[in-house]
Amino acid sequence: MDISTDVWGQLALEASQVYLTEGGQVRSPFASTTIEKLPDKVLLNIFSYLTHREICRMATVCRRWRMVAYDTKLWTHVSLRPEISGLHVSSLESLLALISIRFGPSLRYIELPIELITHTVLHELAAKCPNLTHMLLDFSTAMQLHDFSEMQAFPTKLRYLCICLSEVIFMEGFMRKIYNFINGLEILHLIGTYEKVEEEEEEIYEVINVHKLKSATPNLRVINLYGINFVDDSHIDAFSSNCIQLECLAVNFCNKVTGSTMKTLFQRSRRLTCLLMNGCSLRSDYVMQVEWEKSSVQELDLTATDLSTECLIDMLTRIPNLRFLSAGQINGFNDSVLKAWVEAGTARNLVALDVDSSDNLSDEALHRFLSRHGSQLHGLVLGGMPHITDQLWQSVLQLLNNAKILIMGTQERLGINIHVDQLMDGIANSCPNLERLELRWDPENLRFSDKSQKAIDILRVKCLKLKCLVLSDGRYYEIVKANFERADRTTVVRTSTNCRVSNYYLLSNYNDLIFN
Repeated sequence: MDISTDVWGQLALEASQVYLTEGGQVRSPFASTTIEKLPDKVLLNIFSYLTHREICRMATVCRRWRMVAYDTKLWTHVSLRPEISGLHVSSLESLLALISIRFGPSLRYIELPIELITHTVLHELAAKCPNLTHMLLDFSTAMQLHDFSEMQAFPTKLRYLCICLSEVIFMEGFMRKIYNFINGLEILHLIGTYEKVEEEEEEIYEVINVHKLKSATPNLRVINLYGINFVDDSHIDAFSSNCIQLECLAVNFCNKVTGSTMKTLFQRSRRLTCLLMNGCSLRSDYVMQVEWEKSSVQELDLTATDLSTECLIDMLTRIPNLRFLSAGQINGFNDSVLKAWVEAGTARNLVALDVDSSDNLSDEALHRFLSRHGSQLHGLVLGGMPHITDQLWQSVLQLLNNAKILIMGTQERLGINIHVDQLMDGIANSCPNLERLELRWDPENLRFSDKSQKAIDILRVKCLKLKCLVLSDGRYYEIVKANFERADRTTVVRTSTNCRVSNYYLLSNYNDLIFN
């Protein structure tokens, strides 16, 4: 059972206080204390560190634990999608009972799979859960929708709504019923099916009417349109025409977006500070038409776009307050871009830079840039470049004393060795605020010695804020993992097969952009 170390640590400390009996024997004042004697509020605190699936298992232990497990304070954020939470509701009747008895006014967040999205369930949530502010509706596996013709109620206090779209099911019948209830939305996620491979000849359906949706949601601050194959520039134009509060727009992996309405977007959305366009089909001529010097943009993701060197120089030298740039996998991002950017002085506020897989950047140009701006960076991604080795990192680590996120290395097999012991030692001594670190080098390229444990110890002791250390699966990973586990930091070390680090943690709206 994964119980809070803080709670058990305190109990262990108290239990270690001993005293002598009249017979001279040593005895703890808590020798007769068992978990059954803990107050309900302590049990409740312990249970709060468990997943809902684990809480349900605890409820089968005894009547008292069942009562604690079903306390509404433990059920404020609920996912009923089995593949996410492991919870499976067997029938609509069971869910309706849960809404009335277990959720009630305490419920703040709920995720519903397609089989549980009915007008009856939504009516109950509206009636019994007045404080529900966050909802995710997963239609992604739908082959047909329930009948919503009788739906007359919907939660009215929603601030956050995430809809996972189906490839083929048209949503307008459902959406027409909720338009009058969602005008208070501040955060909207529409999640497409980008990860599913589409045949080019297949017809693309516009399964949700964005142009009508934007009229019903005038108060949006954050819009995330992720991987939707029908979203194009006209949809961006539609949202910008009605959402004057817009601060963050993400259209990652919407490959029909070319940037043709980007100029209008910034003219209308004066508060827009974050624009994420990873994987879009941006055209350089459209991007260069934007009045960047008049915009408020501070955070920009252009990863895997096909922008030219001329366009990148034009844009980066005109954006006055850029603090976050992700521009990896762009052939046009080369040494001349970095040189022009430095000379223009517009990188003075930069705190996060991602140039992953930018093969046209030399280590000399990166060294010059980091010598100028390295001390201000909180996040730096130089992965995916075989020519960037531990030698460059060793030479700039002392400049990265404020770094919270570092990503280095490539999965390609190299002809040289990476001396990871010295690298770990350098990171530990230079980056005390480090929170996330990823080393992508192939295990065959890592060279370490019997002194590796000492270097890992130094990293673990000096980087106390480290939450995540990602390594490729191999012998070195096993050594590092065992070291952290012996120190009871079991969740820090992870493999690159199930975890990737990103600068996105540094985005101002990161918490609002999380979905799924």
